[in-house]
Amino acid sequence: MKKEYMKPEYFENRELSWIGFDERILGEARDKQIPMFERIKFLSITASNLDEFFMVRVASLKDMVNAEYSKKDFSGMTPQQQLDAIHARVHDFVNLQYSTWERSLLPGLRQCGLQVIEHYEELTEEQGRYVDQYFIENVYPVLTPMAVDSSRPFPLIVNKTLNLGALLKKKNTEKAELEFATVQVPAVLPRIVSIPSTEEGVKTVILLEEIIARNMSQLFLSYDVLCVHAYRIMRNADLSIDEDEASDLLKEIQKQLKKRRWGEVIRLEVDEKADKRLLKILKKEFEIKEDAVYRIAGPLDLTLLMKMYGLEGFDAYKEPRYTPQPVPELTGKPDIFEEIRKGDILLHHPYQTFDPVVDLVKKAAKDSQVLAIKQTLYRVSGNSPIIAALAQAAENGKQVSVLVELKARFDEENNIAWAKMLERAGCHVIYGLVGLKTHSKITLVVRREEDGIRRYVHLGTGNYNDSTAKLYTDMGLLTSSELIGEDATAVFNMLSGYSEPASWNKLSLAPLWLRDRFMMMIRREMEYARNGEPARIIAKMNSLCDPGIIAALYEASAAGVKIDLIVRGICSLKVGIPGVSENITVRSIVGTFLEHTRIYYFLNGGQEDVYLASADWMPRNLDRRVEILFPIENEMLKKEVLHVLDIQMQDTLKAQIKQPDGTYEKVDRRGKVALSAQTYFMEYAKSLNKKQEDVVQDRVFIPAEPLEEPEDE
Repeated sequence: MKKEYMKPEYFENRELSWIGFDERILGEARDKQIPMFERIKFLSITASNLDEFFMVRVASLKDMVNAEYSKKDFSGMTPQQQLDAIHARVHDFVNLQYSTWERSLLPGLRQCGLQVIEHYEELTEEQGRYVDQYFIENVYPVLTPMAVDSSRPFPLIVNKTLNLGALLKKKNTEKAELEFATVQVPAVLPRIVSIPSTEEGVKTVILLEEIIARNMSQLFLSYDVLCVHAYRIMRNADLSIDEDEASDLLKEIQKQLKKRRWGEVIRLEVDEKADKRLLKILKKEFEIKEDAVYRIAGPLDLTLLMKMYGLEGFDAYKEPRYTPQPVPELTGKPDIFEEIRKGDILLHHPYQTFDPVVDLVKKAAKDSQVLAIKQTLYRVSGNSPIIAALAQAAENGKQVSVLVELKARFDEENNIAWAKMLERAGCHVIYGLVGLKTHSKITLVVRREEDGIRRYVHLGTGNYNDSTAKLYTDMGLLTSSELIGEDATAVFNMLSGYSEPASWNKLSLAPLWLRDRFMMMIRREMEYARNGEPARIIAKMNSLCDPGIIAALYEASAAGVKIDLIVRGICSLKVGIPGVSENITVRSIVGTFLEHTRIYYFLNGGQEDVYLASADWMPRNLDRRVEILFPIENEMLKKEVLHVLDIQMQDTLKAQIKQPDGTYEKVDRRGKVALSAQTYFMEYAKSLNKKQEDVVQDRVFIPAEPLEEPEDE
């Protein structure tokens, strides 16, 4: 790699780029063209994202600072400089979150017929009586008030819980010292409480913490309550696991999960009106500096808005619910194995249903001809039909091997529970590989047929989670290709034992071969360009922050390769650098669904190589995870994938284009069709099922006509 393309000024810091992604989501919450309840959902997502960002990314930087690690990242910033920049930008971001809530969304909800009472002082007498009775009957028995004094130390405040801090003074005592007490707002009770409304046709709600604050004196009868303020902390939740030293990975992760409760506090959110004396106590107890204190002008923890989104009676202010469509090649066909034998089948979620993936495992579990099922699981749903099918398959005497990735962040406890259940059912369970996360999505079904053993394979860009498959855009391939089947067997032999094949037929795997594969294909396009031939790369992914890949893209751009990148989140590549990245465009699409598909296209002298993958262009995906890149070789399916890229490149409503200064701007719509790629694919999936017979033989792409009314200019 040429050093001239590795200059720090050519790279954007990955953490600041991530904040930019959350800012784009916040832009959806601020977009007046979007239905009101969809806007509060987007605001809730920004809050949830920010929580995870602090618990993992900020926590990691804090660990580096505490260890006096001062090496600069590829953008030239030390850990401390990154922390300083993060806090400065996030303070502005949080201020914008709450100004959006208070000035736009809260009044907007009132116009939709939902009144949210933020402060108990706003209650009428009748509402006050109702709230007090609700407190006595439903809330008071659940609360645990905790005072702090010489005999009662400061209690453990659990990560992400909402708490009320109070300053108390002993009654009838002139010189009594102030005392601190705290009450956790119980998560077992609804945070949004419906109360009598003063206006017909309007639903009125109040937040649980306001009910508790109004009745705080009943918890401390011998004291005067001087003030009550909400606060919330974020702890370091990044697991530190020495896998080489851990004799039992399962037990080690269980032990580390308990330690999360005591992780270092890295952010304190507190009511902006909090008494200075109370805030001083909190800062001292949590050992937190001023820049990590976030004074909040509104309700703490805006993830509550997802619960508000779920309130009944407001469907008119939401996007119509979309039903994933049947897959034409499988509709009305009872034998999924027979249909896969006829030819590869491409799946596009959530536009098309995830049911075929579930059905493949379910039918394999019951099919007397199926000998073995092997699958990797990274994240699965709470009541996973795939887990149930795997357990049934084992009980039916089939050989079932499942790699359950215990280190899937924040899904560790869930995955441990599934792994134990599968083991009890008789499945052979593998708990990942030492030092690596298994992030690949692959299922192998081995079946005895008249002409011998045949292997059926599913490969995907997303998790085997039937719930998120309705929310994330992903693609998958069902195939009975003999060459891919051989590779799939090799993958599972590698995961379960020490077998490492010298070569592969069709698949490329990280961490051993995938980086080199990508670099080879980028350099190949570069050579075409240098020889004066057309050269093109289109890549769609979640994040791009691998410095080696970025430098290779810069070199290819400088050689004349036209490169279009569709990157949902982090993008450390800078566009518009003279002589370096002038041939590169970057766009991000934020819409109803979470863009999650990874697609890689290389013109390759006109042969057009098209790949799907579980991996982004990030160091963790290429160097520290087991990932799979797989080709789409059927010409019709290849056109289908290129159709997806083409429509995303035409998106003028939800796409934002990265600028040389790192900001993102909406597409200039002048002279262009008003097109939302996600809306297009909803309509396209419906159209496929209106003409099934034609589609299976020769799929016809509908033109990119306007699907939504143009925005007001």
